[in-house]
Amino acid sequence: MAATLSPETLSPYRRFSLYNSPYTAHDRGCAIDLYPIPGFGPTTDGTHSPAPSPVAGEVLDTRTVRAPSKPYAPDHDHLVLVDTGEHVARILHVEPAVEAGDVLEIGEHMGRLVRAGFFAPWVDNHMHLELRDPTADPYRASGSERLAVDIDVEGIEWNGSGTVVETDDTYAVLDSPTHPAPGERFVGLASDGGAVLDGGLVHYAGGGALGGEEGSVSLFGQQVGSASGRDIRWNALEILANDERITGLSLFCARDTLGAKLVCPDREFAVGERVQVELRPSDDPVRLG
Repeated sequence: MAATLSPETLSPYRRFSLYNSPYTAHDRGCAIDLYPIPGFGPTTDGTHSPAPSPVAGEVLDTRTVRAPSKPYAPDHDHLVLVDTGEHVARILHVEPAVEAGDVLEIGEHMGRLVRAGFFAPWVDNHMHLELRDPTADPYRASGSERLAVDIDVEGIEWNGSGTVVETDDTYAVLDSPTHPAPGERFVGLASDGGAVLDGGLVHYAGGGALGGEEGSVSLFGQQVGSASGRDIRWNALEILANDERITGLSLFCARDTLGAKLVCPDREFAVGERVQVELRPSDDPVRLG
């Protein structure tokens, strides 16, 4: 049985991903990364919270925990445990402004988002959520329940082309595929069969097909993997942007803007540049986890 996240749980967030990470909990569909809507929810000082709580319940504990050492992030992170009554929520990447005994409502200020060494450099700040049986050890890295989202995510078709609208040292964002109704509902990139693709294509070993698509999964007419239920194991592919190899595509569900995110730490793009993305089989695919 999966633990289900309600529309209310997702209401403070502009984006989410169940699979866009190489860590085991994501690879098994047992964690979700949540990207808050800027300015969602009042804080006690009248400003707006960068880290609204995804759950309601009593804070059990807060801890500082070790994180991989990265030049762009400290070697520590923060863990917040919340008793929801049905589960213990494990929340990471939030420097807490709460302590044991505090009671939270969904969307209530719980601290500020922080970068940690668990992040790849192209990943935006977010909070990581897992739900665990109350009898399980909440401090262990493994043992959380599989997650499901109680919303319909619309699949958006894309032909692989777009214009660069944002760049950074490690990524570029295209203006397509386009969100049909920003702010109204969650959408994501559709496979050829209509399932919403989630995860790091193909720089992580696996991803997800929300909406279900058993067996072969394709994009742009190219088989990208094989789905079992919601889980996909990516095929050995390389991603090309204007005929040059890049690391991959970062796939997620969004209700603000969509747009393809090209992971490309070794390739520079310019704002306004027209890009065509293609997929082809490879004997040496990029694999980061």
